[in-house]
Amino acid sequence: MSTELSEARNLDGSAEQATDGRTGVTDIGSGTAGSSMASVAEYYAGKNVLITGATGFMGKVLVEKLLRSCPEVKALYILVRPKAGQSMQQRVSDMMKCKLFDRVREDNPDFHQKIIPISSELMQPGLAISPEDVEKLTACINIVFHCAATIRFDEPLKHALQLNVIATQQLLGLAQQMHHLEAFIHISTAYANCNRKHIDEVIYPPPVEPKKLIESLEWMDDGIVRDITPRLIGDRPNTYTYTKALAEYVVQQEQDKLNIGIIRPSIVGASWQEPFPGWIDNFNGPSGVFIAAGKGILRTMRANNDAVADLIPVDVVINLTLAAGWYTAVHRPKTALVYNCTTGGINPFHWGEIEHHVMSSFKRNPLEQAFRRPNANITSNYLINQYWILVSHKFPALIYDLFLRLSGQKPQMMRIFNRLHKAISLLEYFSSQDWEWNSENMSMLMSQLTPEDRKTFNFDVRQLNWPEYIENYCIGTKKYVLNEDMSDIPAARQHLRKLRNIRYTFNTLLVVFIWRVFIARSQMARNIWYFVVSLCFKFLSYFRASSTLTN
Repeated sequence: MSTELSEARNLDGSAEQATDGRTGVTDIGSGTAGSSMASVAEYYAGKNVLITGATGFMGKVLVEKLLRSCPEVKALYILVRPKAGQSMQQRVSDMMKCKLFDRVREDNPDFHQKIIPISSELMQPGLAISPEDVEKLTACINIVFHCAATIRFDEPLKHALQLNVIATQQLLGLAQQMHHLEAFIHISTAYANCNRKHIDEVIYPPPVEPKKLIESLEWMDDGIVRDITPRLIGDRPNTYTYTKALAEYVVQQEQDKLNIGIIRPSIVGASWQEPFPGWIDNFNGPSGVFIAAGKGILRTMRANNDAVADLIPVDVVINLTLAAGWYTAVHRPKTALVYNCTTGGINPFHWGEIEHHVMSSFKRNPLEQAFRRPNANITSNYLINQYWILVSHKFPALIYDLFLRLSGQKPQMMRIFNRLHKAISLLEYFSSQDWEWNSENMSMLMSQLTPEDRKTFNFDVRQLNWPEYIENYCIGTKKYVLNEDMSDIPAARQHLRKLRNIRYTFNTLLVVFIWRVFIARSQMARNIWYFVVSLCFKFLSYFRASSTLTN
């Protein structure tokens, strides 16, 4: 199978339309094969690129990387939907002001001129793209990166199906009309087939024919769909992984008409190196968990300490995506190539190790106004986890909310903990078990790059130093998500010392209270207490005597 996947079509050295039956696909022209093959940056020079999901986390990093590492790219067309109270132009303008684009801004202050927003709505027929914009896109686009998707695990099935499957179908239909299209790159997820323990770089048969499912759900009301969703998704944990599996199949159906590549990242985290270490802009996935732990809110989480935490830095995913776009366009594989973009099989790191390094990092670089000192623990035991949720989450939340009520403020901690528990429960499936991903295509692609391209578009996760990455990740959540100033760290440390003193005082008062209520009033309790204390003194005396004899 891997031999077939690695086959590449020879280029005919012309710019005439391809003769393999692929609608709208053109050859790239001479100078891109053999010893004179263009580098990745050279390939993107003069190209018009269409990006969906450009205002999202991965989309922004993709736009920034293209502008910085492929400065000769002609234009980036990005599909953007207006939001309530914010026009399309405002959204794009706000995106370009982001710190993420600082390096690009230094090199080219007018970089925004290459970004061309296109009004679009993935929930609408035809993606709500105007006829004028359709004509413009079909006339000039050379490569499509489809990053848009809903990543909510608990998304209602109808909504997830519309965004992840139907929108992909419609974008593929638009791509087939593009006269100069050379590659279509679809961003999927490594967990699309999480019902399997070993996942190869192939597209597996879908759990159901997407067309039939779409037709069936059209006439059902939301209540019926909600009731049958568990039976439909079967052994998959949520609608996200289910619909992403269907989307892969939909994309595969067009491989005879388009040059297609599919990227499957695992749990996408903060940047490793580019544009700077630790960049992150959202609370999704591990970021929210790290922040909750750093604030002292999260004290327990159900996970397997020995399970591989398959985090993948966002810049690794984007570098692989751009390299895959180059390879797909230049070599034009006969079948859709799938790239499992994961770390577990190459450079594994475990949840227990993450817990240690996250806690250590936040103690060195604490978050401002922490609720408690960072001290989260991971356990795979359900009962132990529930016990600590009661003792370390719900009980302190009730006390704090009572304090807020008495001081005339609105209670909020119990609501925060309830939201946290819901988010953690959605992640349990992925933090409690391991998967094995084949990554032959990822290795093959790396071997096709020049030494210079391997540096510029680095996705070699063997070089990833996990403790350093986790440290930068935690600092990134502080700087870029919470917008906290690093110069305020001494004050944050002082606050942690204050919390420690409060904890010691509380524990002392608790011991005194227990003594007064239980031990001082019962002769038997006093006898047991004295017996325990005397045992401790005897052990101490024995230990000292043993040490003296040894010396």
